[in-house]
Amino acid sequence: MTRRSREAGIIKAFVLGTALLLGLATGAQAQNKLTLSGSASFTTNYEFRGVSNSSNNPAVQPEIDLGYGIFWAYMWGSNNSLSPNDIEIDYGAGISPKWNDITFTIGGLAYTYPGSDGDLDYFELKTSGVWAKGPWSIGLYNYWSPDNFQAGTQSDAIEGDVGYTFSRKIWNFFTPSISGVIGAQLYEHENILPSYLYWNAGLTLGFMDHWSADIRYWDTDASKTDCVPLGGARDACDATVVGSIKATF
Repeated sequence: MTRRSREAGIIKAFVLGTALLLGLATGAQAQNKLTLSGSASFTTNYEFRGVSNSSNNPAVQPEIDLGYGIFWAYMWGSNNSLSPNDIEIDYGAGISPKWNDITFTIGGLAYTYPGSDGDLDYFELKTSGVWAKGPWSIGLYNYWSPDNFQAGTQSDAIEGDVGYTFSRKIWNFFTPSISGVIGAQLYEHENILPSYLYWNAGLTLGFMDHWSADIRYWDTDASKTDCVPLGGARDACDATVVGSIKATF
């Protein structure tokens, strides 16, 4: 086991244990209410951890979310360029207990690609802790897969993010916020898939209660040669600016 794998394992174990303990401690006290919500997004490029999954083309991404107390589940979809039918459908479920200003999450995420006969489908275990108070939020996340894309290698994606929401509206209409992410996508067998760093920074404008527009800069340290097995094209990991618009309901 590599040093990076051990560090990722420590983070996973800590967040997992904390989330489970808090879930057991607070689950009975929570006022549970079943909630159903959803969203639909249009983006100029489907970026996933700094790699374009749509060959640098636009994507439409609907989502349905279900919540009950600390429990949650979702289904999300997008067009992409990885599967034979150019479709991705993801599912997830988990718990998100809260302690003071920190929300811990543990959940299972399934990435599926209809038409690939299951050859690309894979699972990730998500663990995270997010501190939010006032206009600020800071988060640490880990996504572990026993066999990423069924390529024959374990993986860990370790991310940190920070966000700030401004109190004043622009033109008394837009609610601006800024956020950024830095992450490392790590693979156990780098001869199969190369590890790399990725990052983004952007501005989000919320408006009309249920709408938001986002413009975001993405980049990675992956070379063009390394990018071919990651995104299927030499330019899939290049620096890019992505614009998105999202409606929630």
